[in-house]
Amino acid sequence: MVKIDKVYTRGGDTGITSLGNGTRVAKDSLRVQVCGALDEVNAAIGVARLHVRGEADVMLARIQNDLFDLGADLCVPEDLKGNEGVRIRKQQVSRLEKEIDKVNARLSPLNSFILPGGSKGAAFVHLARTVARRAERLATNLNRTETISDHCLPYLNRLSDHLFVLARCLNDDGQNDVLWLPGENQ
Repeated sequence: MVKIDKVYTRGGDTGITSLGNGTRVAKDSLRVQVCGALDEVNAAIGVARLHVRGEADVMLARIQNDLFDLGADLCVPEDLKGNEGVRIRKQQVSRLEKEIDKVNARLSPLNSFILPGGSKGAAFVHLARTVARRAERLATNLNRTETISDHCLPYLNRLSDHLFVLARCLNDDGQNDVLWLPGENQ
């Protein structure tokens, strides 16, 4: 378990921070940006959880924990770690897929794109979805220059799909989705 006895260290006062293995890098390095985006997704999900109950809250709680696993995986470059350490696993990707299928089975097919909104819970889940997409874009960019674990990108891709169908579920199984009306205001 992690033990944090001091919140500030002054080690980052010059714009440098430590990765999970102690390697010092710039705070605006791509790897740190990916980890920061994961933190933002997690915070957005935390806000969404204030507005949901039951199964949706349970799923979001699991995702929040997964995001810490993903951050732990990504905070150490692949070429600097062995088999030890926390990694995102295929089972976590598979769990998201099963949950997506279960939730999506309740929803009517879409006839239009959906505008983020509807209920408070759905709106905040949509916000988390957009931040997850940003994290995925950053991780994709990181993967072009450095090796990342095999399940990081699939997890992030499924995560945004999961959040999309969950937001629809939170809009009375899609009945209260806010639909895009092409050219409506022209």
